[in-house]
Amino acid sequence: MAIPKSMKRVAMKSALSSKVKEENVLVIDSLKMEAPKTRTMAELLKKLSVKKALIVTGDVEMNAYKSARNIEGITMVPCNNINVYDIVKYEKLILTQDAVKKIEEVYA
Repeated sequence: MAIPKSMKRVAMKSALSSKVKEENVLVIDSLKMEAPKTRTMAELLKKLSVKKALIVTGDVEMNAYKSARNIEGITMVPCNNINVYDIVKYEKLILTQDAVKKIEEVYA
């Protein structure tokens, strides 16, 4: 049995607003990287004081994805693949500016 779209939208809005209320949302300009370097991504996350996070991008950022996939506790997805479970599962939610715009278009 499938969950109705309206119920999915309400759950997503609730999960996002919960993260905002808890002040567990970070918005960054972009994650464009010239080359896939795990060290670069790890340093960025260390500066942000993040250990367990879901990183949401506007589009697929392959170099950033490759840089983050080997870091324990970090998952990166484009905004069209986010789900309520992942938002609730991770301590922090890191969004790029593009992701924020796309999420606002869909859920605002």
